[in-house]
Amino acid sequence: MEAVSRTAQWTAAARALESEREDRLFHDPYARTVAADTGFALLERYAGAGTVPFLAIRTKYMDEAIVRTVAERGIRQVVFLAAGMDTRFHRLPWPDGVTVYELDRPALLEAKARMLAGEPAPAGRTRRSVAVDLTGQWTGALKEAGWRSEEPALWVVEGLLFFLTEESVRTLLATLSDSSAAGSVLVGDLISRAALDNPLSRPFLSALDEDGNPWLFGTDEPERLLEDSGWSPHEVKQPGEEGADFGRWPYSVPPRQVPGVPRSFLFTCDLRTTEEATS
Repeated sequence: MEAVSRTAQWTAAARALESEREDRLFHDPYARTVAADTGFALLERYAGAGTVPFLAIRTKYMDEAIVRTVAERGIRQVVFLAAGMDTRFHRLPWPDGVTVYELDRPALLEAKARMLAGEPAPAGRTRRSVAVDLTGQWTGALKEAGWRSEEPALWVVEGLLFFLTEESVRTLLATLSDSSAAGSVLVGDLISRAALDNPLSRPFLSALDEDGNPWLFGTDEPERLLEDSGWSPHEVKQPGEEGADFGRWPYSVPPRQVPGVPRSFLFTCDLRTTEEATS
């Protein structure tokens, strides 16, 4: 697979380790399969900087946000952008009638399909893989796969935005809002600018760079970025804060007003209404 796609196996390996803990936050029985040897080798290479507890917390946070949103909003279109080796189609309790769209590069989707070829699709739900380049034009391919722009969607942007340039991030988020019907929701994660040059993370960041997967974008104002892109943040949480801790985060959480702190952000947003946009 392409270098950027291999990081999906790294995060799958982290999910596998969490799933095998007695006090696990979630159970992903497919994670070890899709991680393969590559994922565990990368997990060792990228060790440090709190990556393993963060990945467990991020998975748990997004699992809960996805299940809650679909149940409470009645959304039946769920779109995973840069789906990677995500296995939520198989493991989450989806209501009947949900269609899950998984967008990613062709090589990754093909590799994932081979790895999960023996796993039966759960009843009552549909999965559609859509091979795209998310830095280019991709909404047409999504429509061809059956996505309906006139109906609300849940967009999941997990582990993607820090690999993009700021221009690509803003374009992607704006494309999502411009393409969304009323009632749509966005769930995802971001990092702060300081996370890009944190001395404690230098070995991790250097390894990513050497492997062709540099982190490129961070923001200290995630709420403003999301609002500027057509989204109204419902919540923005850092690992370790209430609702994004789960007993896993081993570090203190400095207040947001303290500058220069490496941070990760987990967010859930609603599509901005016309009234909000003009106020």
